[in-house]
Amino acid sequence: MMQDFATVWSERALLFSGLGNTVMLTLLSALAGLALGALLSMLLMSPRRVLSAPAKVFVDAARCTPFLLFAYIVYYGLPSLGLQFDAWSAGLVALTIYHSAYMAEILRAAWSALPRAPVEAGIAFGYHGFGLFRRIVLPSLALSSAPVLGNQVIQIIKDSAFLTIITLPELTNAVNSIQSRHFIPFAAFVTAVLLYWALCLVVEAGVSAVGRMAEARR
Repeated sequence: MMQDFATVWSERALLFSGLGNTVMLTLLSALAGLALGALLSMLLMSPRRVLSAPAKVFVDAARCTPFLLFAYIVYYGLPSLGLQFDAWSAGLVALTIYHSAYMAEILRAAWSALPRAPVEAGIAFGYHGFGLFRRIVLPSLALSSAPVLGNQVIQIIKDSAFLTIITLPELTNAVNSIQSRHFIPFAAFVTAVLLYWALCLVVEAGVSAVGRMAEARR
């Protein structure tokens, strides 16, 4: 058994390359998804149905679609409409758009529970529209919903494993390549589980730090 893990370690260049792609995909899609989700949350909270209704339809459609199917649509379906992506770009686009819907709903729920006092104070100081949202509303939403947003980042890490089906060389793809060449599925996949676990622990530590920051501001 230890020899199997030694074999996995001998393929560490491939393993760490896949891990690096997973980390990069997670970081970029989480940041872009949060930005897009913030914009969507503004539309969801708009009193104008012409803005809120399409946003709600998109959010509901994305949340009711399995991510694997969504990734298939982006990589295999969109080229028929003239939108061609390589595997890496398709994976990033799929993760970003898909998870922006969840982040939008998280921020919308936090916004609905936001006390009126900070918003009214911002308006009194001359903030309106997007400036009010960016300077007053969004920081409060990010702090209050940090644990749930952190869970969503963990979900992005896990969903990135599905991108092996579009041949994106992320962590799951790397360990699958290792086990298929050396016939050591247990050692290869356990190693992947431990690495995914380590990534999730880093996210949890970051969420805890944000939580302490939020407590200090109260």
